[in-house]
Amino acid sequence: MTEAQVIQPPARARSYSAQVAREVFTRWGARLGLAWILVLVMIAVFAPFLASSHPLLLAQQGQLSSPVLAHLNAADLTILAGFLAALAAAAWRRPLRHRLLLVLGTLVASGILSYAFVTPPALVVYEQYREAEAAGAYDWVVRAPIPYSPKDYLRDYGDTGLEAPLAEGERRHWLGTEENGSDVLARMVHASRIALGIGFIATGIALFIGVIIGGLMGYFSGIVDMIGMRLVEIFEAIPTLFLLLTFVAFFGRSLYMMMIIIGITSWSGYARYVRAEFLKLREQEYVQAAVACSLPLRSILFRHMLPNGAAPILVAASFGVASAILAEATLSFLGLGLVDDPSWGQMLNQAVQSSTFNWWMAAFPGGAIFLTVFAYNLVGESLRDALDPHLKKNA
Repeated sequence: MTEAQVIQPPARARSYSAQVAREVFTRWGARLGLAWILVLVMIAVFAPFLASSHPLLLAQQGQLSSPVLAHLNAADLTILAGFLAALAAAAWRRPLRHRLLLVLGTLVASGILSYAFVTPPALVVYEQYREAEAAGAYDWVVRAPIPYSPKDYLRDYGDTGLEAPLAEGERRHWLGTEENGSDVLARMVHASRIALGIGFIATGIALFIGVIIGGLMGYFSGIVDMIGMRLVEIFEAIPTLFLLLTFVAFFGRSLYMMMIIIGITSWSGYARYVRAEFLKLREQEYVQAAVACSLPLRSILFRHMLPNGAAPILVAASFGVASAILAEATLSFLGLGLVDDPSWGQMLNQAVQSSTFNWWMAAFPGGAIFLTVFAYNLVGESLRDALDPHLKKNA
């Protein structure tokens, strides 16, 4: 047999997830949505280095120092560690559950260590760097692209602190300032953390509860299904916004409380999807074979059945993140969100609370909310079309 007659091995077939990803990325809507979400993630992770009154690096009498690193808090370090772990997990050739464990373990460990040992200065005087630089105390200074912190309240423009975008003055603010004198662009950069955090964490809580309860309902059926459906109906009857308003009135404003409430009131939709998929999959031959082999229930439900029924859950999760962001923005717009931390909804509230309508306080935060929610909806629709053959559009 000649070398030309040697049978070549068949090309390696793409996995189902790779085929779905390829189908999603062929759609311009998904590309645009994922691009905007990726930009937001990068902005949120590196917010302390993009918008800060603390210099990134300075030299004074021949000595180098980095004030921005000295003022990083526990949340900043935890987010940076989680981002690096996510990059390592993306390059790690291991099963998905191992990569998820790496990211979650890094987040938990870095969070505990950061909150236990990291103590940034309690008293922060932002003006000291500008005064020292004006007096020539520094050899050279490297500042952030936006040289203002979100809580750097400037009073150079009267009692209100308001300044229109690119107004002539001592300092240049690209998107203007809000009523306390802080830079709008700096607050928008740091507010992206709240928007993405409440979206991902609240949706993660809802997914965790919904997958477990929905999986048990669909696998066991019968009395378990009946009890689970009654529980789903009870939680679907709870108005999330009114529950948030009630908790804020009684227990004060807390971002973590918002995440938990949104998560535990929105799991019912995911439970319905998982139940429907598991009712179909429980009769499949590979599930019957797993039962005959006496595999643990945990392995049957979450290792064999869940990956094959995850399609509608992914679609619902993308819309769920958008809903969570809107819920937080709505609460902040009503004046019941976070007090001092920057939020897009809170900035919208300032636009309508003042005696005169300040268009820049409405246009830029409102545009950010619209683009973020629209991006998640684009990704959700592309996932739905790629996963459901009946909804695929003919080219």
